[in-house]
Amino acid sequence: MGSASQAVTDAAMLPDRNLLFASDVNQLIASQGSATPPAEQSGRVQTLLQRALALLGTPYRWGGTSPDGFDCSGLVGYVFRSALGIELPRVSRDMANQGQLISDRTALTAGDLVFFSRRGKRVDHVGIYMGEGRFLHAPRTGKDVQVDSLSTGYWSGKFMQARRVAGIGEVAG
Repeated sequence: MGSASQAVTDAAMLPDRNLLFASDVNQLIASQGSATPPAEQSGRVQTLLQRALALLGTPYRWGGTSPDGFDCSGLVGYVFRSALGIELPRVSRDMANQGQLISDRTALTAGDLVFFSRRGKRVDHVGIYMGEGRFLHAPRTGKDVQVDSLSTGYWSGKFMQARRVAGIGEVAG
């Protein structure tokens, strides 16, 4: 029999798995395309993902910007600032104007910002793409920071755009 941690890791690799565990961060980074990113870029992405995953389970708090509680943009801003020293605008619709637009969903790489509209045509939600079709976010009151699928379910239909923040990765041609 395998260890409990191995069972958790194996379960997290299932294609329809909605949750992701911190032990999977290296596998996510390794799965990012066939091109090998520069060592510094890879290290920055890993730092970003590790910081984000460490916040899984943090409670949602409207207007929250600290590990005591986050709203979606507060979480994203905190992760980028604390992991990489990158300052982002406070609200998701302003974040949606930062960095380079990624028009093809298949070109997403770990660390990209993913934006959604839950109530119409205006951006009102943001998360961090983790790789393998998943993103980390603070969904709403009553829900903790979690990882969800970008390709199936509720969030797939609400996706609007993605952005790559300078200093995180290169835009694929």
